[in-house]
Amino acid sequence: MNQAEVNGLRSFYGYIKDAWNSPAKSYVGRLRAQRMIAWRREMSVQRIERPTRLDRARALGYKAKQGIVLARVRVRRGALRKSRYVRNRRTKHMAMHRQNPGKSLQRIAEERASRRFRNMEVLNSYWVGQDGRHKWFEVILVDPNHPAIKSDRDLSWICGGSHRGRAERGKTSAGKKGRGLRRKGFGTEKTRPSIRAHDGRGK
Repeated sequence: MNQAEVNGLRSFYGYIKDAWNSPAKSYVGRLRAQRMIAWRREMSVQRIERPTRLDRARALGYKAKQGIVLARVRVRRGALRKSRYVRNRRTKHMAMHRQNPGKSLQRIAEERASRRFRNMEVLNSYWVGQDGRHKWFEVILVDPNHPAIKSDRDLSWICGGSHRGRAERGKTSAGKKGRGLRRKGFGTEKTRPSIRAHDGRGK
């Protein structure tokens, strides 16, 4: 608990965070079923007007201004599917049941949003819901060529050419976690500059 909460000056975002941390005791749990029904009918990459989790969006750099777009992305849960091996072989040796991809579902959602909005860069993303078959992430995208972004002191860094293709190159928060760059300190000497460095002994 920070000093503002001790003094009774807790922000509105703190209450939103508590509601998402314990959805069964808040309005989030009551709205979950209705949201899932509506989200299943949407496109796999759906542009939205406002964030579902305002606290997470604001913490990750979202601002309600021109040049910033939100997209809700649906990704199928589970491992990769593989066609059945036609020759005689035991099922456990066919690698049919689980063939994990090399990246998380959140990274896949960011890349799909980046391909949909080609003139924009992925700033970050966050989880908003899941059911037995799908997961939903909301992706924050920024237009690096928009004057409102170029003049913003908090977001103008993304206008540089070195930040082109952030989602595809694993430069977002989810991308760095998947590349093993979130770990620091002793035992992580091989992770930098990338997991392919040091003869592939990064992660």
